[in-house]
Amino acid sequence: MFGHPDIVLAQAYDRQRELIEEAHRGRLLDIALRARKARRATKERVRGEPTGTLASCGPRAAAPAQ
Repeated sequence: MFGHPDIVLAQAYDRQRELIEEAHRGRLLDIALRARKARRATKERVRGEPTGTLASCGPRAAAPAQ
């Protein structure tokens, strides 16, 4: 019914290592997703804000060729 104690202990350590590695991968993924979200938020914020103190020009339209 039960295996050799050394084998059972080795299996328990392997499972523990697997759980630790899985948690580590989850943390890395979470960090990467947060960084990506922060980069996107920064890009969106920059696009909508004026870049200087001068008034912005109106919408640009193509001028007819002369």
